[in-house]
Amino acid sequence: MDVAVEKTAKFRLWNLLKVWGPAWLVMIADVDAASVITAAQSGAQYGTKLIWFVMALTVPLFLIQEVAGRVGAVTGKGLGELIREHFSKRIAVLAAIPMAVVDIVSYIVEYTGAAIGFQIFGISPWISVPIVFLFHLLIVFRRKYEQVEKPLFVVSVIFAGAWIVAAFLTPHPHLTVTPFYFDLSPGFLFLLAANVGAVIMPFMLFYQASATAEKRTGHENLWAIRVETAVGALVSEIIMVAILVATIGVNAHALQFDNPRVLSLGLSSVAGSWAPYLFGIGLITASFIALIVISLGSCWGVTEALGWGRHRWFTLYLAESIPAALTVLFFTYNLINFAVGMMVFQIFVLAGPAVILGLLARRADLMGRYRLRGVNQVLYWLMLALIFATGILSVLAH
Repeated sequence: MDVAVEKTAKFRLWNLLKVWGPAWLVMIADVDAASVITAAQSGAQYGTKLIWFVMALTVPLFLIQEVAGRVGAVTGKGLGELIREHFSKRIAVLAAIPMAVVDIVSYIVEYTGAAIGFQIFGISPWISVPIVFLFHLLIVFRRKYEQVEKPLFVVSVIFAGAWIVAAFLTPHPHLTVTPFYFDLSPGFLFLLAANVGAVIMPFMLFYQASATAEKRTGHENLWAIRVETAVGALVSEIIMVAILVATIGVNAHALQFDNPRVLSLGLSSVAGSWAPYLFGIGLITASFIALIVISLGSCWGVTEALGWGRHRWFTLYLAESIPAALTVLFFTYNLINFAVGMMVFQIFVLAGPAVILGLLARRADLMGRYRLRGVNQVLYWLMLALIFATGILSVLAH
């Protein structure tokens, strides 16, 4: 290899490693407890029939999140701050507050997911929920973003490994792969919409823009952001497929996430005695990563929209998360229907921030030569239209 070419390759690799973080973590956090439940329901009810659709969602996931990363890198500002500056404080609040309300519900689901995972190992929620809450505080309290990334990288590797191992070790001797399947039944359309809601969530736009700006990535490294976003999008959907495959053959009625004993027995009946523990590890790590990323995205978005500054985001986090943790300890509900239903609702909450992000990204005065235009712009709006149409179709079908 030519010396100059080798030096260039090493330089690009080093830049990629320096930039790596925001896109990868937001994609891994995308597979949170609610997404795990959605994928598990998809596998239990439809086998391999939804794999094509889950993998196809890699495309809109990449196209939309790449724009969020691009805006953060070029402007050096978070999405909430940009909306406030270039539209108005009122519009910024209207875009960020609904996300924050949904994120409080997300905290409840994440704490519940972690509690269920620990219950599979025989640990009571009265022990596990406070532990998760305290570890969360230890990671995010008064730390710079780069310091938060490091422990999350480790957890993300454990998380991905648990689900991929679970999928490959689950015996399916008579498994028939369906390359394409579609029907208009309400149940199928609802799960389609739930999977769409699981792939693009409002906090993801705020997180990737703000984290990229916080890391001071710069427009010169946009190529690295695109590579990281593409890899993260692909891996997150592969993990969703792994969860789906791991639950094929499990009776859908056995996926009682509010009853870990029934859940463990259902998984063991198909995949053996090790399956519940891998499932438990996957739920715990998914919930923990999502808690941190959602809290950062939500609090950054709200404090930027209100013009409070980053120094007050931790207070907002406590105001959101403490009631969520207490709710998990003192109240119970049907988590499956609640979590999957929330995935569909996320589609409509996404509308405001995603549309405004697209409008910001196309502005020449803000983005210069890096603005959203041409084929990229057409694809961005087309992906958003398809996402919203899926949500509307599922609601009409019900």
